[in-house]
Amino acid sequence: MAKKTEASNAEAQPSAYAIVETSGQQFWLQKDRYYDIDRLKANVDETLTLENVLLVNDGEKTTLGKPYVKGASVELKVLAHRRGPKLIVYKMRPKKKTRRKNGHRQELTRVMVKEISMGSKSTSSQTKTSSSGTKKTSTAAPKTTSAKKSTAAKAPTKSSS
Repeated sequence: MAKKTEASNAEAQPSAYAIVETSGQQFWLQKDRYYDIDRLKANVDETLTLENVLLVNDGEKTTLGKPYVKGASVELKVLAHRRGPKLIVYKMRPKKKTRRKNGHRQELTRVMVKEISMGSKSTSSQTKTSSSGTKKTSTAAPKTTSAKKSTAAKAPTKSSS
């Protein structure tokens, strides 16, 4: 009996997955599965790399980003461009004889997850050297402060000539 429960627990836990942000949404992606996401500007059979990875689980440990995981990426292959199911939008104003019926189909891209990676060894060696005392460089843009401009327009003054 114990062997069956251990096997069912192993099947319930996915081996590796990543939570990725794209098209203003967050997706739970697993390797060798396909997903429909909002239309991307890419050709069929083209390979894309998503670097907005929020969380990576490699089956053993989970890495959470703040907000993104550094060096993590997900490689996708575009399978097809398609359209979602038709949605009917019906608007009616009671007692006014006003009715409007519209249909909507979302433009989608079907992608297959090829690889979920946590970065190369060169990035991990750079982080080790930076913690041993070398100077870290920031890739963030410097903050600029600007004084607020007056939004009120000055009225022209009349001259008494």
